Amino acid sequence: MKLMTKELERKLSKYPLRSQEDKVIEEREIIVKYFNPIGAETWLITEGEKQENGEWLLYGYCHISEWEWSYVSLDELENVKLPFGKTIERDLYTNNKYIKDYIDKYLDEEVSI
Repeated sequence: MKLMTKELERKLSKYPLRSQEDKVIEEREIIVKYFNPIGAETWLITEGEKQENGEWLLYGYCHISEWEWSYVSLDELENVKLPFGKTIERDLYTNNKYIKDYIDKYLDEEVSI
């Protein structure tokens, strides 16, 4: 699966790094969600910029061992090697547009367990 498409490049061009920092955290728009299909790692990308070397630097709300705001390069995501030949995937079906939508859903699921 391609993690970056021309459509995503167009969307990210409207949300360069630091473009949403004046918004309330919960109101920041999720541009793309990446995830580990066999683990808990999730990257809710809210901003991104193509660097001079052609690499994409992304920023968002990420879960590796805990939730935190962090930077990640597209190259890093593309080079993650998982068991059974799996790789990081791009969520094609999420309906969560803002960080608050994802957090509310995630917290509701955690509470109901």
